[in-house]
Amino acid sequence: MIEIKTSDNNTIKKHNILTMRTENILVIGANGQIGSALTGYLSNIYGADHIIASDLRPKENHDGVFEVLDVTDAKRLDELVKKHHVTQIYHLAAILSARGEADPLNTWQLNTQTYFNVLEVARANGIKKIFFPSSIAVFGDHVDRNLAPQHAVLYPTTVYGISKAASENWSNYYYKRYGMDIRSVRYPGIISYQSLPGGGTTDYAVDIFHKAVKGETFTCFLSEDTYLPMIYMDDALRGTVELMEAPADNLSIRTSYNLSGISFSPSELTASIRKWHPDFEIIYQPDFRQSIADSWPKAIDGSTAKQDWGWQPRFDIDAMTKEMLEKLGEKYRRSILEI
Repeated sequence: MIEIKTSDNNTIKKHNILTMRTENILVIGANGQIGSALTGYLSNIYGADHIIASDLRPKENHDGVFEVLDVTDAKRLDELVKKHHVTQIYHLAAILSARGEADPLNTWQLNTQTYFNVLEVARANGIKKIFFPSSIAVFGDHVDRNLAPQHAVLYPTTVYGISKAASENWSNYYYKRYGMDIRSVRYPGIISYQSLPGGGTTDYAVDIFHKAVKGETFTCFLSEDTYLPMIYMDDALRGTVELMEAPADNLSIRTSYNLSGISFSPSELTASIRKWHPDFEIIYQPDFRQSIADSWPKAIDGSTAKQDWGWQPRFDIDAMTKEMLEKLGEKYRRSILEI
């Protein structure tokens, strides 16, 4: 066993060298918020030659293996699985909550059909493991919004949430019917410096940092006291890989695990930012996304993930804010120097 460290010298996990050398992992949706960060994270663990990044368009300045893939094309997906002898698939392609409401039927079709393609291609080729990301959008009416439990009746209020809830059940079905090792987490809002906001209701908590670093006033589309579950990207990536590396016998959930992080409101995040940027200004102008946020829980219970595979977040709001401001500050300074 060895310890793998990120470029920031943070320990990821202990991994078996033989496992690292034999896994070939296909990441679908590698250009997205999670995919762009996860591709590099997995490369640090398994080696860049064993990570096949894929998306609709080529990724700029990508050092490893990249394949153009429209995952609605099951035949193309099957070709890539065979070509690269894929053993794991991370399926990250989806239309997110706020953007999905503009075209509900297309969102349902894309989000569900692409997952069926992954499931069937994986089943036909004997893929060992699949990762499917769910979301707090699966919760809705009748859930305890103060602390949504692992086992809750799901009444999602967006087509994105409906597609995720349905796919959780299909994951469980394929596990029970075909014995496929499908693993999933319900991500809270993910905060990262690696990519721009991607159209989700929680993405105010990404955009706000860009405005703070640039010295601009931020217009928030949620009210100041709207609490939502969030997680810093480093914790999200670590939690994802820890679940995928956990012994199968330890897992009691085959729909999707609650992945707890931190919960805060826009006003609390603003207060944290002002510890480093005292003059930062914010304006509140709630729009249609407010009703989406109001249907989601304020926090989620991650105790089952902790019990089954030892999940524990590391970043609180101030640690996250400090790193976000530092990393984005470095990015913007580099871009100015390159002009």
